[in-house]
Amino acid sequence: MAVTSESTTVWAGGLIDGNGTVALDSSGLAQFPVNWKARSEGVAATTTPEELLAAAHSACFSMALSFALANAGHAPERVQTTAAVTFEAGKGVLGSHLLVSARVPGLSEAEFEAFADDAKANCPISQALAGIPITIEAELA
Repeated sequence: MAVTSESTTVWAGGLIDGNGTVALDSSGLAQFPVNWKARSEGVAATTTPEELLAAAHSACFSMALSFALANAGHAPERVQTTAAVTFEAGKGVLGSHLLVSARVPGLSEAEFEAFADDAKANCPISQALAGIPITIEAELA
């Protein structure tokens, strides 16, 4: 069964002086302010498309890694993933860096890194981001 997720942005004004809101329509969980200054300079309490992309990437990767580990008989106690998506005005999205820490009883560091590399390559969001570099640092906690 396919699931379609929706989000709506309402924008007012031009790129530089305008602003908007991004609503998570499918879940109804939140609405976030968004503007160019936050995207190009970084501003607290205002999101960016790249922050939302990072949220999607970290969640998808964590799910893919947990699934692969459990299917191999190594159910993780905990997986923590931070995705850092870099944007530069005039160049676009430059890459996504995954920082992963997990507690997986009975697994060696080398085995864990192999699972993490596979999840990085095969999670659906990583595949959608195939046009940018994706890097990873993964370690057992």
